Amino acid sequence: MSTYHLTVVSMDGQDFEGEVQKILLRTIDGDIEILARHTDYCTAIGMGTARVTMADGTERKAACIGGMISVMKGEVRVLPTTWEWSEDIDIERAKAAKERAEERLNDQLLDKEARIRAEAKLYRALVRLGSAHPDHSHDHINDQ
Repeated sequence: MSTYHLTVVSMDGQDFEGEVQKILLRTIDGDIEILARHTDYCTAIGMGTARVTMADGTERKAACIGGMISVMKGEVRVLPTTWEWSEDIDIERAKAAKERAEERLNDQLLDKEARIRAEAKLYRALVRLGSAHPDHSHDHINDQ
């Protein structure tokens, strides 16, 4: 399979640069898969598990939240707000964040703005957990 150059730069710095076969990630309009020779394209990134197929055919997963993806003249740049490779995700920390968000959402006195923030934190924790666990590859969070 043909390859192309992928660069991933999050707010934490450069997370990846190299040749890949493809990347699949969630955009604000749905999932998109970028293969070699893709037409020029730019859109906002949503929240979900990104799957990167390396030049050698191996696949890596990452929690990918927010930002932009651009394809220009065969170069693909992913500029996410958050990018965390599955092997780097602190599962206990993500579980704790999920529990805190769920507890917050159980508060009946929570105002609308606080509820929206708690829901976003819960969704981010679920994305991180779904990206970290190989057995969660078909988790509902990745199919919405």
